[in-house]
Amino acid sequence: MIHIDWKPSKESSKPLYIQIVEYFKEKINRGDWPVGSEIPTQRALARMFEVNRSTIVSALDELKAEGILEGKRKAGTKIINHSFPSLTHVQPNWQSYIEEGIHIPNLKTIKQINELEFNNHFIRLSTGEASPELFPAEKMAIVLREISKSMKNLGYEEPKGMVYLREQISNYLKLHGINASLSSILIVSGALQAIQLIAMGLLQPGSTVFLEKPSYLYSLQILQSMGMRRGGIPMDEEGIIGRLIKKYKRKNKSSILYTIPNFQNPTATVMSQNRRKELIKICQQEKIPIIEDDVYRELWIDNPPPTPLKSLDTNGLVLYVGSISKTLSPGLRIGWIVGPEPVINRLSDIKMQTDYGSSSLAQLTVGKWIETGLYEEHLHYLRKQLAIRRNITMDALEKYFSDIATWKIPSGGYYVWLSIKDPISMYKLFDEACKIGILLYPGYIYDSSPNQYLRISYSYASVRHLQEGLYKLSKLIRKLIKSNHK
Repeated sequence: MIHIDWKPSKESSKPLYIQIVEYFKEKINRGDWPVGSEIPTQRALARMFEVNRSTIVSALDELKAEGILEGKRKAGTKIINHSFPSLTHVQPNWQSYIEEGIHIPNLKTIKQINELEFNNHFIRLSTGEASPELFPAEKMAIVLREISKSMKNLGYEEPKGMVYLREQISNYLKLHGINASLSSILIVSGALQAIQLIAMGLLQPGSTVFLEKPSYLYSLQILQSMGMRRGGIPMDEEGIIGRLIKKYKRKNKSSILYTIPNFQNPTATVMSQNRRKELIKICQQEKIPIIEDDVYRELWIDNPPPTPLKSLDTNGLVLYVGSISKTLSPGLRIGWIVGPEPVINRLSDIKMQTDYGSSSLAQLTVGKWIETGLYEEHLHYLRKQLAIRRNITMDALEKYFSDIATWKIPSGGYYVWLSIKDPISMYKLFDEACKIGILLYPGYIYDSSPNQYLRISYSYASVRHLQEGLYKLSKLIRKLIKSNHK
């Protein structure tokens, strides 16, 4: 789908539809929009260009008449090359390259959210990060002043990452019962890159990645793009049900378990200490390594969660993934993997082949945050603010949703997992919510089967928008339920 970041001028003497036609021609002639590119719907175009739908119809009719666009009812409207004979000789068929690439495109809903999240007119009940209001600007200024005093250069770092940062992370992890030598730590560009490196470096096509059902990894296509299977294992109030792993395990194929034990995405479930011990024991017996994604650990509100799976690991079974993206700043793009040295050596080699190391400036910055103690101070403040937002969200849900949905009060993290009582189309709910300026994550992107869940984030939107968004969302759900009962 093409991207539009321009609007026609309503002050120009030139008709709006002509401006749109010329814009299309310019983008196609420059090669920005290759032949075969799909055009958004008329309604979407009207919203993007901020014009009436009749203006869009006139523009599209003109472009079709000139042989630039071709519309088919089921296939949609696409760019063709009838009016640009030179394109067939100059421009490669980029669409065929796109379709033949090894990476599977994001889910349509995810792509739509990724585009709309940067539209200021939307209330973002979708975003899994801390609100800009909570960004520690003053502390960041202190850290940047400190590193500017000692910064000698910003060259490439060692394959495993900056020694200084790995030292700070090693000290930090000891607070959580993890003893990690510098040679067993790899600095990565966030937890997502950690998962990609593990998949590329340790697994083969046809491997099975077991994960919680539902799970964040269902919303991504990185595993499927590499020819791997995802095997969902049910959860209960204590976390993933480990005893079912043996039942789901495929014979003669390598497999690995991916889990988020603390404030799981999307359910906010915290794995109990007993379940952690049981999971370690079962995976040892079945010889299944564990990827422990612990990026939400520090976002506890009521009580600290149990110690990490990695702290219980005496056999090098667990690859521990951490990050500051959820706690400090996603834009710094700094995370880490802790594991057996041969594994870390393998993954660091792949990382060097792909990006030659994470940003030196970002690594230095995160190291200084931890060393100075400012990171711990910020976490204390962040938890207080999340508690306020969580409680406001619970009050709003009780007020507006008590008769139409159920939920559990999260003890930390960013999310509430909302279950709608009456069956409605979740696809329609997502589309209709977008129309009224609300972004949310429907449950179907976290599961391979249909469900009636929503992941509501209380961390990003302002308190006013949080309350307003939940009120409008409740009205929309009631409307859809009512229309179903007619």
